[in-house]
Amino acid sequence: MPEGDTVYRAAAKLTAALAGKVVTRFDIRVPGSATADLRGETVHEVGARGKHLLHRIGGYTLHSHLKMEGRWDVYRPGERWRRQAFKARAIVGVAGADAVGFDLAMVEVLRTVDEHTVIGHLGPDLLAADWDEAEAVRRVASDERAAHVALLDQRNVAGFGNVYANELLFVRGIAPTTPATEIDVQATIALGERMIRANLPRPERTFTGDTRPGRRFWVYGRDGAPCRRCGTPIRATSLGASATSERNVYWCPTCQPG
Repeated sequence: MPEGDTVYRAAAKLTAALAGKVVTRFDIRVPGSATADLRGETVHEVGARGKHLLHRIGGYTLHSHLKMEGRWDVYRPGERWRRQAFKARAIVGVAGADAVGFDLAMVEVLRTVDEHTVIGHLGPDLLAADWDEAEAVRRVASDERAAHVALLDQRNVAGFGNVYANELLFVRGIAPTTPATEIDVQATIALGERMIRANLPRPERTFTGDTRPGRRFWVYGRDGAPCRRCGTPIRATSLGASATSERNVYWCPTCQPG
C-alpha cells in the first residue's frame, strides 16, 4: 500500500531515471491535462511531499497521487510493460527511459509556482528536509478526533498511511478510538518518524523486526489471529473522518485498552 516511504522511494527512482534529461515523450491520459505537452523541456527532479509526487519539468509540475493502487514504473524504450496499457495514466519519456504511471488517482499539470494549490494544505512531511516535528505534534495534539483518524489526516502530518497508523498505535499501546488529545503525541510522532525512516531502505516494510512473510506486522490485516505479545485475538473495525474515508482498523484489546 503506497504510504510516505513508498512515495519517497518512487521519487528517488524517477529522479535517477529522468533528472537532467530532455522530455521526448509526454502523454497524459486524463481529462483536464490531456493536451499538455512538455516535450523539449528538461526534467529537474521528481519530488515527494507526503503521498504526492511532483515531476518538475521546465517551469511546470506533473502532479500525481498514488492513492491505494497507483505506482510509477520505469522501462527502457520499447520494453514491454508489466501492467495493462489501459491502466496507464501518464507517460514521461526521455533518452533511455520511459516512466509510466499506472492506476493514478490524481494526475494534473500545473505551473511549478502554483504547486501550493495542490500541496499547500499538507502538514509537516515526515521525510522532508524541512520536517517540523513540533508543528506536527501541535496539530495532532489539538485534534479531538480518534487518534487513528488524527494520524491519517495529511493536514496534521504528511506521510502516515493506514498501515503505519495501525502498527504505530499498537506499539504505543493506544486504542485507535482514543481521542488524540488524550495520548502522548510527542512520543507517538517521534516513534512514527523512526519507523518510517527505518523502513525507507527495505524492499518490504516490517514493524516487528522480522522480515519473513506473515511476520512483518503486529496487527495490520491480522483480524482474529493471536496477538504476538499476549495471544488475545486481534480485532478489526473501521474508522474515518467520514463514511467515504473509513479505513480498516486493527487492534489488540489487551495491549491497547481503551
